[in-house]
Amino acid sequence: MEAHVEDRRAFGMASGTVVLVVGTLGGAYMVSQALRNSIGVIAPNLAAELALSAAEIGLLSSAFFMAFAAAQVPLGVCLDRFGPKACMLVCSGIAVIGALWFAVATTPLGLVGARALLGLGSSCYLMAPLAFYARRFPPSRFGLFTGIQLGLGTLGTIFATAPLAWSAAAVGWRATFVLIAAAMALAGVLLALVVPGEPATADASKPTETLRESIAGTLHALRTPSVGALFLMQMSAYSSFVLVAGLWGGPYLTHIYGFGLQERGDLLLLTAAGQSAGSLAWGPLGRLFGHKTPVLIGSALTVLGLLVPAVVGKLPSTALVVWLGTFGLISAYTALLVAHGKTLFPPALVGRGMTLLNIGTMVGVFVSQAITGAIIDLFPAPGGAYPLEAYRIVFAAQALWLAGTMIPYLWADDPQAKPI
Repeated sequence: MEAHVEDRRAFGMASGTVVLVVGTLGGAYMVSQALRNSIGVIAPNLAAELALSAAEIGLLSSAFFMAFAAAQVPLGVCLDRFGPKACMLVCSGIAVIGALWFAVATTPLGLVGARALLGLGSSCYLMAPLAFYARRFPPSRFGLFTGIQLGLGTLGTIFATAPLAWSAAAVGWRATFVLIAAAMALAGVLLALVVPGEPATADASKPTETLRESIAGTLHALRTPSVGALFLMQMSAYSSFVLVAGLWGGPYLTHIYGFGLQERGDLLLLTAAGQSAGSLAWGPLGRLFGHKTPVLIGSALTVLGLLVPAVVGKLPSTALVVWLGTFGLISAYTALLVAHGKTLFPPALVGRGMTLLNIGTMVGVFVSQAITGAIIDLFPAPGGAYPLEAYRIVFAAQALWLAGTMIPYLWADDPQAKPI
C-alpha cells in the first residue's frame, strides 16, 4: 500500500492515468523503433529499385543512427532545461516530415537525407521517457519502467518485420511510410494531450540553469567513473541485435536461403519477438544480481549466437528458425545496460548522462553497419546476391567486437552489485 501511495505521489496522478501515460510514451517509442529497424526487411527491394550497393544500403541504414547520435548531447541539455514533453513534441514533428520525405524520395541521396531526418526525429523516444520516469518515480521503480518502456518499444521492432513486409507487399513500401508518418503524428497528438509537463519547482526564485552550466554538466557527466567502459559496451551490445534484425538479416535470408519479402519478414519476426520477450525477462535480473553480471552473461551468449552462422555457415531450416528466435532473446539484455548507466549519475545529470551513453549505442550501430556494408561489397555479387562467406565474416567481426568491449566492462563500477 505504501509503495502504491509513493508511486502515486511521485507522479501526481491516479493509477489509471499512469497507465495511460506509460502507454503513450511506449507507443511513441514503438513507432520510432519501427522506423529505426525498417530497412532490413525492405533492403533487397530498395537495392533492386534504386540499384544500391551493399555499402550504400549500409550507409542508408546507418544514417539514421548517426543523426540520432549527433542529437544526443543537445538532447540531454534540452531534457534537463525544458523537460521531456517539450523534446518529444518537437521530435514527433521532425519524424513525420522525415517519414513523408522517405516515402517520396527517388534517389539514394534523398533516401539518406530522409533517413537522417528520421534519426533526428526519433532521437528522444527512449531517453525522454526514461528521464520522465527518473524524475517522477522513486529509484527502486526505475528498472521496472525501463523494462516496460523497452518491452513496448520492441513491439515496433516486431512491426518492422512481418507486418512491414505484409504492408509493403500489399500497398508498397512508399505507402507504408506514409502510414507510419500518420502513426507518428497521432503519437504526437497523444503526447500533447496525455503526458504532463514539468512540475513547478519548489523554489520559484531559483535561477534557471544557464547554457554554459548545462554544457559544463555534460562534461561533468563525461568524467563520471566507469562511463568509458559503459560507452564501449553500449556501442557493441545493441548494434549486434540491429545487425541481424535491422539490416543484414533480410538480405542474408534472401541471398543465402532464397526467401522472398513476406518469408523474410515472418522469419525476422521471430528475432524481434524474442527481443520483446527478452526485454521483460532480463530486466528483473538487475534486482537479483545487480547489472554487470547479467550484462556480461548476455554479452557472452550474444557472442556465441553470432558465431553460430559465422562458423557453421548455412544453417538447416529448423536450426535457422531456432537461431533467429534465440538470438533476439539472448541479445535483449541491453535494458540492464541502460539501467546500469542510470545508476552512475546524480539526479541533476541523469538526462545528460544517459543521452551521453546513448551516443555510444547509436554511434556503435552506425560504425557496425557502415563497416559491414563495406566488407560485404568486397565480395562479388552475381545477380545482386552476396555470397555466404561475406555474411560469415560480418557475423564473426561483430562477435569479435562485442567480445572485445566486454574486457573493460569487467572493471566498471556497479553501485547495485550483489553477491551471487
